[in-house]
Amino acid sequence: MRRSIFALLIALLFACSAVADDEHHHEDLSPEQLGTVHFPVSCAASVQKPFERGVALLHSFWYEEAEKQFQQISKDDPTCAMARWGVAMSLWHQLWDTPKEDTLAKGLAEVKQAKSLHPKTAREGDYIAATEAFYKSGKRDHQARANAYAQAMERMYTHYPEDREAAAFFALSLLASAPDHDTTFANRKRAAAVLEPLFSAEPNHPGVAHYLIHSYDKPQLAQLGLPAARRYAQIAPAAPHALHMPSHIFARLGLWQEDIGSNLASIAATRKTAAMHMGGEAHQFHAMDFLDYAYLQIGQEAEAQKLVDEIRAMPPQADMYGMGDPRPWALALFSARNVIELHQWQEAAALSPVPGARPGTDALTYWARAIGAARSGKLDQASQDLEHLRSLHQTLVSQNKTDVAYDVEQERKEAQAWLDVAQGKGDSAVEALRAIAEKEEAEGAETGAFPAREMLADMLLEMKRPEQALAEYRTDLKFNPNRFDALYGAAHAAEVAGKSSEAGAYYAQLVKSCDGSTSDRPELEHARALLAKK
Repeated sequence: MRRSIFALLIALLFACSAVADDEHHHEDLSPEQLGTVHFPVSCAASVQKPFERGVALLHSFWYEEAEKQFQQISKDDPTCAMARWGVAMSLWHQLWDTPKEDTLAKGLAEVKQAKSLHPKTAREGDYIAATEAFYKSGKRDHQARANAYAQAMERMYTHYPEDREAAAFFALSLLASAPDHDTTFANRKRAAAVLEPLFSAEPNHPGVAHYLIHSYDKPQLAQLGLPAARRYAQIAPAAPHALHMPSHIFARLGLWQEDIGSNLASIAATRKTAAMHMGGEAHQFHAMDFLDYAYLQIGQEAEAQKLVDEIRAMPPQADMYGMGDPRPWALALFSARNVIELHQWQEAAALSPVPGARPGTDALTYWARAIGAARSGKLDQASQDLEHLRSLHQTLVSQNKTDVAYDVEQERKEAQAWLDVAQGKGDSAVEALRAIAEKEEAEGAETGAFPAREMLADMLLEMKRPEQALAEYRTDLKFNPNRFDALYGAAHAAEVAGKSSEAGAYYAQLVKSCDGSTSDRPELEHARALLAKK
């Protein structure tokens, strides 16, 4: 399972001054606790603070509120060109959205209105021109638009070296224009190089902390993001995603209790702001995704099930940025993940498609069904579910949804590998999973997926190749520390291979990770019993 769908959502930050001023380093956080932004504009003095709040909301990806803020500024000061810039910036959700034609047209109209108001400074004109580079008409794909914006922001970064706001937005543009499936992480590393000096100079800058977390949100880089992760929630505790975003790093590093605490706080904040009509109710589903995943790693599967039950009881939710009601996605993902993580093969095979689910979401159910069927001896069903995955893949290709289609094809290959094993074609299954694992690790898979390397190790263990399985578990744990299945699998493989000392170490790590759990999972009971004997 490759996907956590909403892998990149909202966070709350503040921006830097365009003029170096030492006193900026010492100002207190705003009462609203969104962070402190220094972004001087030539608009009326009465809208300066509201404008900076709007920019803070942009850095949070709290786009609903940002757009409302900039619209209000435009009413309060109709001559403020930068208010229209702010509206245009609120329409493009840079790290997780490909705007549709109507949104592009609306954004371009905002840019044209901003230009018609004749920005009073060259700097303001350059900010507006950079946004126009993304929105302007022409037959360009999304990548070309993102690249054009990044190039324009790089010119601003070079031309206004004292404008820390330009630096923060430039770093974000590098992340937004990073090519898909990049194994070099070049844009991430370059963004981090821009942001790290700012983080030292402006430790309370939420934009910097937020974008550093995104820059380092890969297994190979995650350790570098821990300082920003532990700082960000302190900077902007009023922002739900500022509370969630650190969990991207915590999950990468297997810091499950911090991960859980982060997402519980984010969900509570989301519901509080929604009650205040500040929008973004659906953002809680992203935090729930991380929460479900973390619960499963520490023997709190009952809490994971409560999330599923809670979502089932929810009324229909508002559209999530063109993705529709997020409940079908969450129910399909959590249900599939839970039974696969818990090795409940019969339950996996019996999963039913979630009403209202889209093709990419439906694939999650059929991925779990096919694996569950193959691993419980229902080979005819597994074949039928694989055919359904092929059909869903073709549908997505015909709809030009290439990214989701790619994910579904990887899921089909994983399920096919388990059917191959059941049919006596173990070597080809191992080869197929190894190829997926190597690609997944090179690209840095999303948090929340079941690692292909770990699935390969599970397969080798089932094929009675414990030495080979143990080697794969060791590799997996370097990329995905403290995962329940990997810790137990490594311990069991070592135990079968006669490596009692290594087995004991992994069992002890598993029991420690699940400290306080009342789980009756047989794997955990086995680990506890073995350690008790020692």
